[in-house]
Amino acid sequence: MATQIHPTAIVSDRASIGDGVEIGAYAIVGDDVVIGDGTCIYPHAVILNGARIGAECMIYPSAIIGAEPQDLRYDGGPTTVIIGDRTTIREFATLNRASHSPATHIGSDCLVMAYVHVAHDCVIGDHVVLANAVQLGGHVEIGDWAVLGGVAKVHQFCRIGKHAMVAADAMITKDVPPYALVGRDPVKVEGINRIGLQRRGFSSEQIEALETFYSIAFFSGYNMSDGIAAYRQQYPHPNGVVAEVIEFVECSTRGVYR
Repeated sequence: MATQIHPTAIVSDRASIGDGVEIGAYAIVGDDVVIGDGTCIYPHAVILNGARIGAECMIYPSAIIGAEPQDLRYDGGPTTVIIGDRTTIREFATLNRASHSPATHIGSDCLVMAYVHVAHDCVIGDHVVLANAVQLGGHVEIGDWAVLGGVAKVHQFCRIGKHAMVAADAMITKDVPPYALVGRDPVKVEGINRIGLQRRGFSSEQIEALETFYSIAFFSGYNMSDGIAAYRQQYPHPNGVVAEVIEFVECSTRGVYR
């Protein structure tokens, strides 16, 4: 399929545009931009220098990708924002370039809904859903398959573990462990994301192992290190998914929600 560029779009002849790309009316594409095959850039979207967009993505009207980071320490150097394949960026979302690392990363098969902000140096995995108006501070890390509800806010340098689900309007200031269901005010771990894990093909053995671990380490009145020690005393050879959670918790620098 041939690339189609609307006559009112402003597209630099130095941009790298793949096969079958569609660029709508009044869209803007800068010089240092790469757009993969089959991607659709809707009218009025703005793709600025440093944007690297994969194949078969959909960039909706008024989304802005590749703006300079909102970081007073940024020195103007060349950085990028990288988006994987088949990711959808909805209206008025803003995805900023990195400030201190080479790139801000958004994975493949993600859904970034309207008015989401992804700040500088964030790293977002594959199959992540960021619902409307989610706001990410700089250097946030989000694992594969995580889901953040509408208007959730994440403080800079926080981590959201893979397959975690964060409730709408939550204010996240600590790390959210993998596979967890997090919500309420104040924010706390409610349990594991059982329904999400079942939908994604996790075995009953894996789900039961996670529930046992969370029951002992998170809900038995221990502090975090004592809870993990108590679990290891009973289960010296943790299931692989539990081992991932333990590693995540032990590597945390901001603390982990209980």
